[in-house]
Amino acid sequence: MENSKKIALVTGASSGIGKATVKEFIDAGFTVYAASRRIEKMKDLEALGARILKMDVTDNDSMEAGVKTIIENEGAVDILVNNAGYGSYGVIEDVPLDEARRQFEVNIFGLARLIQLVLPGMREKHFGRIINISSMGGKMYTPFGGWYHATKHALEGLSDSLRLEIKPFGIDVAIIEPGGIKTPWGKIAADNLRGTSNDGAYAEAACAAADALEKRYNSPQMTPSSVVAETILKAASARRPKIRYAVGYGARLSIFLRGLLPDRIFDRVIQIAF
Repeated sequence: MENSKKIALVTGASSGIGKATVKEFIDAGFTVYAASRRIEKMKDLEALGARILKMDVTDNDSMEAGVKTIIENEGAVDILVNNAGYGSYGVIEDVPLDEARRQFEVNIFGLARLIQLVLPGMREKHFGRIINISSMGGKMYTPFGGWYHATKHALEGLSDSLRLEIKPFGIDVAIIEPGGIKTPWGKIAADNLRGTSNDGAYAEAACAAADALEKRYNSPQMTPSSVVAETILKAASARRPKIRYAVGYGARLSIFLRGLLPDRIFDRVIQIAF
């Protein structure tokens, strides 16, 4: 299928990796639907040719309405980029379970519901690409990020099972595993950590980790969002996409070390880093 005939849906398109991905797809000739809760943040994408959708991945009605609009206009979604997500950092003991559930609602259940909604059209066309934005955090772990890492580890397993289920229908699943990317993610995670664990038994270590996290994500070493967007475009356009793409600062090294080192030694490496 030529790019000009492919229909892409990108979630979390109001900033960061999502916005950069929409721009890459438009430049490559795709018809792109950009989805986010914040329509006002996507006016620049609309000016470039994107069709914008107000969509909240924790709201089933908005997801159903968005996919219905695309099907009515285009027939089906060819490429689904599940990018919407956030990092809720905080000590596991301190984070309210309602916040932990919300982390799963955004990072896992909303993503899974969109997959359910687009799969019938993909099966009918015997073509589709589902591109799930995971993280190097789906292969490793850090202190104070337990709930976030839990969602990304779950996403890795969900994607692997999904790949085997839908391969007979001509549909591919690709997993993107970004490392340190220059987006608001680091500040959001650091602010969440300070907000949930700024007093009590973990306060000193948690606040030090939040400072380190924010400093790291403000450093020039962080990879621009556009680099991840280029990788997502490769996964969408390749005749036979890779199963996993590790991209961005520290991603390949961290994942390599996690597979190489014994657990206790890797624990020590992470403790030193934080």
